[in-house]
Amino acid sequence: MKKRRAVFLDRDGTLNVDVGYPHDYGQVEIYPRGVEAVRRLNRAGLLTLVVTNQSGIGRGLLTERELWEIHARMGDALRAENARVDGWYYCPHYEASAHAVFRKACACRKPRPGMALQAARDFNLDLEASYMIGDKVEDIEFGRAFGATPVLVLTGYGARSLRAFQARPVRPAFVAADVLDAVRWILARENDGRPGRAR
Repeated sequence: MKKRRAVFLDRDGTLNVDVGYPHDYGQVEIYPRGVEAVRRLNRAGLLTLVVTNQSGIGRGLLTERELWEIHARMGDALRAENARVDGWYYCPHYEASAHAVFRKACACRKPRPGMALQAARDFNLDLEASYMIGDKVEDIEFGRAFGATPVLVLTGYGARSLRAFQARPVRPAFVAADVLDAVRWILARENDGRPGRAR
């Protein structure tokens, strides 16, 4: 079976405004250009997968049920605009958690690649021909960790992250104004016959 390709999206600061640890959908504001970005990925036939660190669960600031509800409502809002997220992945762990089930140094917290590896199993992905879009250093390191082409956006923590890369060996393949700008760059590469693997 032919492997599929995906664009992994960070959530807070990339797809929606970063407000800290939202525990209710009413606190979530999806960027309007984020909706269009997802819609364009859908039209291009690239899987759209959200990957998000959610240590707020381990910190006791929200429950997994609340997170599931947020993602369900976000999915509904996107579908109402003819945009679709194909999968939602999250890491709930926090090493100092008061709850033993969440108290561990896991393999799924970005920049470690666990969420991408799980998605690869779920969707039969070619990770090295896939992309990662995010606003934090950890997002770019996450993409590099599983061989994807990582794109930094300047929304959320993006401007701060861009400054941090000056002292790091790992760099994004491209710096975009926002997630729609990132998707435009990705689709231009695809149209030029250069999928993934920008080093």
